[in-house]
This record gives sequence, structure tokens and C-alpha cells, in this order.
Amino acid sequence: MPKIFHIKARPILDSRGDWTIEVALTLADKKRAVASVPQGKSTGTHEAEIVSAARAVKNIEKIISPKLRGMDPARQKTIDDFLIKLDGTATKRRLGGNAILGVSIACAKAASLAQGMPVWRHVRILSGVKSSQLRDGVIYPRLYINVVNGGQHAGNNLDFQEYLVIPKARTFREAAFMGERIYHAAGKYLARVKGKNAVNVGDEGGFAPNFKNGLEPFAVLKKVIGSLGFAKKVDFGLDAAASGVSISHKKLISLYERLARETQFIYLEDPFGEEAFLEFAALKRKLGRKILIAGDDLTATNVKRMEKARANLSINSVIIKPNQIGTISETLDAVRFARKCGWAVIVSHRSGETNDDFIADFAYGVVADGLKLGAPARGERVAKYNRLTEI
Repeated sequence: MPKIFHIKARPILDSRGDWTIEVALTLADKKRAVASVPQGKSTGTHEAEIVSAARAVKNIEKIISPKLRGMDPARQKTIDDFLIKLDGTATKRRLGGNAILGVSIACAKAASLAQGMPVWRHVRILSGVKSSQLRDGVIYPRLYINVVNGGQHAGNNLDFQEYLVIPKARTFREAAFMGERIYHAAGKYLARVKGKNAVNVGDEGGFAPNFKNGLEPFAVLKKVIGSLGFAKKVDFGLDAAASGVSISHKKLISLYERLARETQFIYLEDPFGEEAFLEFAALKRKLGRKILIAGDDLTATNVKRMEKARANLSINSVIIKPNQIGTISETLDAVRFARKCGWAVIVSHRSGETNDDFIADFAYGVVADGLKLGAPARGERVAKYNRLTEI
């Protein structure tokens, strides 16, 4: 295995026009792996801390690169543990979670390149996961496709952040095809009933008009999906992102119960705030047999937070985002812990994305139950859909 020769970095713009970083790792045999780091807007307080793009570049080139030179990129855990120790803080605030993650992903890509295997296969080896990609005639991970945006991801009147359609399909190509049909049909319907401005989109590519209330998007989606003949082939989900929602718990519970009653609703993410372990648990007791109650801000891809969620019986599924925790090894630890708990694993992009398609390989590699990539629109989202169909 060729060793790490040097690591360079540069600032690049993400999908919102904010500065993030791109990392280029060169091996001794001159092979080169490139990774870029996404950023969240709706972020929990327990996520790894990031530093400015300029500082992250400096930390990578002046501190990290000299220390990693001569190391084997395939030794992911050794490298990630070294980076954590080099940073020396609990939240990665010295070097920056963004700097560390960029290097961590670049190492995984470089190891894959050196071994002549796709990234997803290297990830699967690292994870030790053994699971079937096709279960009961449905391909996994299932695509959790964002069609309507709200909350902090859009400038409309919706409190909730993501309205999701979840196709039942035998292949990723079929799932993407259904998602594309639904997305474009929804756009045409919204333009007809709400005007041309209704097809303006939010941060993740979902349509972002004003609605009568927080449930109307599902009524629209049900109508559109029915007109396409997909009524029995599509489930629904919602990322409430309730850390940023001011609706009372009582009203939220009533809304969630109504959704579970009236739609093929199978997924609910962050129904309450990031410290509401007991409220999550109460909702799971009510609805957990019917739907997936997922932690995102609640758990932050952090095993310590996940342990607290398990102790309180708060969730039955979890969002996995590498940049919440800052290294690939810690992300894989979170996936393994979730599997031990019997939770569904939903891998997710971020609202501020780049064209890096690593997350598609990662989700396929760990055989996630679900994958959130945003809408099947905008280049930074489409790159990941295209990579998944390529796999």
C-alpha cells in the first residue's frame, strides 16, 4: 500500500455560496484522492465544531499533513484516532471538525484508490456490515426524497423542514425514476394552483411556496402520487427539525398522530428539541410500532448521545451524518451502535453541500436503511443520485 505523501487543501464554495474546504491527498505513487466537506444550517449544539475555511486549510497543510506523511491511508481507525488526539479537544474545536473530516474522507478515498476498489466496498470492509441490499423485494437504502422544503431551509411559512417521499423499488434507478416523476409532477401542480413562484426551491432543492398549514404539503403529494399511479408504491416522511419550531408539544403530538392516521407515514425525524429525550420516548410509545422515530439533533452521530437515547428508549431509528462527529471511524462506530440497538440507520447529506458524492458510497457501504440526498434537482444533490444509480 503506497503511503501518504502530502495533503493540500483549498477553500471552495458550497451549495449556499458559503466557504467550505476541499482536501487533496497525494500518495507516494502520485495517485490523488479529493474530498470536500458539507455544512449544515440547521445544526445541533452537540455537533463537532468547525473553524473558518481559511483556518481549516492552514491547519491541514501546516499541522496535519506533516504528521500524517508516511502513514498508511488504509489504517482508517489509526489515522482518525491520531487526528482526534492531535486536536486534543472534546469537540474538535482546535483543528476543526471540518478539517479533520476532510482528511478522514480523503484517506478512505485514497485507500480505495490504492486497492483498486470502489469506495463503498472499502467502507463495507471497514464497517464489518453483513446485510442484504434487497429485502422483501425492496432495495436498501431506500431513498428519502425531499420534495417540499420549509423551516430554516426555505423562506416560506412552513415550520417543518423536509417533506419526504420514500419509494418502494427493486433498484436505485427505479427509485430515482419515481422520485423524479413525483418531483416534476409536484412542481407542475404547485405552479398551476399556487402560481409560478411556487416552484422556487429551498436549500435542498425542494419546492418552497407558502402553504395553508403544515399538513397541506402531504395533501398535495398524495394527490400528485395518486395521479401517477404510485399510491401503493410510496411512503411518506417528515423531518420536523423541531429544535427550531415554536409549536407546543401538545399540538405537535396531535399533528404527528394525524399524519400517522391519514397517510402512509413511516418516518418522523426530530419531532421535538435536541434535549427532549423523554418526549421522544413518550411519542415512541404511542407511534413507534407504526413509524420510525429518528434522532438527528438529539443524537448528533455521537455514541454518547445515542447511549442516552437508548437508556431513555427515545428512538427506533437514527440519522447518521459524518460531519456531525468529524471522522469516518466515529461515524462507523455510530452505525454499529445503532445496529446493536436494533435501530434503523438513515444516512444523510447536509443542506450546504458540495459535488462530492462520498455519502452515496458510504450509505451503500454500510447498507443503510435510508438515504437522504435532498430533491432530485440541483447539481450537488444530483451528483449523489447519479453515483448511487452508478453503483
